[in-house]
Amino acid sequence: MVGSGGREHALCWAIAKSPRCDALYCAPGNAGIDQVANCVNIDAMDLDGIVRFAKQNSIDFVIVGPEAPLVAGLVDRLEAAGIKAFGPSAEAARLEGSKGMTKDLCARHDIPTADYARFDEPDAAKEYIRIQGAPIVVKADGLAAGKGVILCRNENEAYAAIDYIMTETAFGEAGDEIVIEEFMTGEEVSFFALVDDKCAKPLVTAQDHKAAFDGDVGPNTGGMGAYSPAPIIDDALTQAIMDRIITPTICAMSEEGMPYNGVLYAGLMITDDGPKLVEYNVRFGDPECQPMMARLKSDALEILLACAEGWLDEIELEWHKDAALTVVLAAEGYPGAYMTGSEIRGLEAATEEGVLVFHAGTKESDGKIIANGGRVLGVTARAKTIKAAQKLAYKGVDAIDWPQGFCRRDIGWRAIKY
Repeated sequence: MVGSGGREHALCWAIAKSPRCDALYCAPGNAGIDQVANCVNIDAMDLDGIVRFAKQNSIDFVIVGPEAPLVAGLVDRLEAAGIKAFGPSAEAARLEGSKGMTKDLCARHDIPTADYARFDEPDAAKEYIRIQGAPIVVKADGLAAGKGVILCRNENEAYAAIDYIMTETAFGEAGDEIVIEEFMTGEEVSFFALVDDKCAKPLVTAQDHKAAFDGDVGPNTGGMGAYSPAPIIDDALTQAIMDRIITPTICAMSEEGMPYNGVLYAGLMITDDGPKLVEYNVRFGDPECQPMMARLKSDALEILLACAEGWLDEIELEWHKDAALTVVLAAEGYPGAYMTGSEIRGLEAATEEGVLVFHAGTKESDGKIIANGGRVLGVTARAKTIKAAQKLAYKGVDAIDWPQGFCRRDIGWRAIKY
């Protein structure tokens, strides 16, 4: 496993249970992953180091968790070395690596998404804003760790967003180009499908919470919590999403010489006109992966192998009927500046009654668990309903002693309304 976040801990936890798994390594991992896998001190972006380790240790299969090494071509490098890997090629990973490329692909193939324009110069972008008005959305074109999307309520906020991304280079080279989009209204959901060269299979639905604070207010984050299933997505809507968005995208990628293999994550807006694509990610969502893995009954390793080897059509995915919900504990200040190095206590007490605590930004030091990131823990519970899972998860949260952390107290509120 490549990566060190809550997504990777959830995947490692699920994969370690597989009878097909003889040994599991994670590069670089974290304090939680270290309990279910052998963590090795290799950075996720050290592509040479990962390939070298895999060859030296006769690794049969590598699962790439985060987007950055996928976009950088880690899967291509592994496969060139004769090592099987789960995830798209660098060319196919541009679906996440370039928002502009994805928007252009949608335009060419009539895949429903928001109206947009691309810019590599701030003055032209501001002139577009003057014509279009607000509310409007400004996005860095490249990878920005989930923080490159700015929702602008008025024109001045849009001008400031353009300056922040392009002039102040807040996201580095990822902001050399921007995409400006129509502001869509509706309910945002996460939709996942496994894809190989023969078929695409939808996974269970999930929904996350991007805003930092209760009531969906505050700055955009990588995700402050998630739940599965998402009640808004019924069987009819699942079929519509597959027919109008997922399948046409996969066909378009093949037609344009970028065949897709791996998990495809569509951020969608359910509008009055039906589902529309907000953006694609080329990996499991974080934190959505955590409640999804909590619900998975099938052998996780077998599923990922089937996808990588092209026999996904032979697999039947099985899920627990229970709901699952994850509450993210983050460091005070996140998604802005935050402190690391504080001790986290009470983790054992939090896991009573079947609650899982997935680590996202932790390290171990002298037998203590230390906060080492912005999003630090994902407290996850499975129960018969979203409401019951919510109650159990927050019971786990309240057992954790970490004064330097915070969380939203309303994860799952949309689902509980249903």
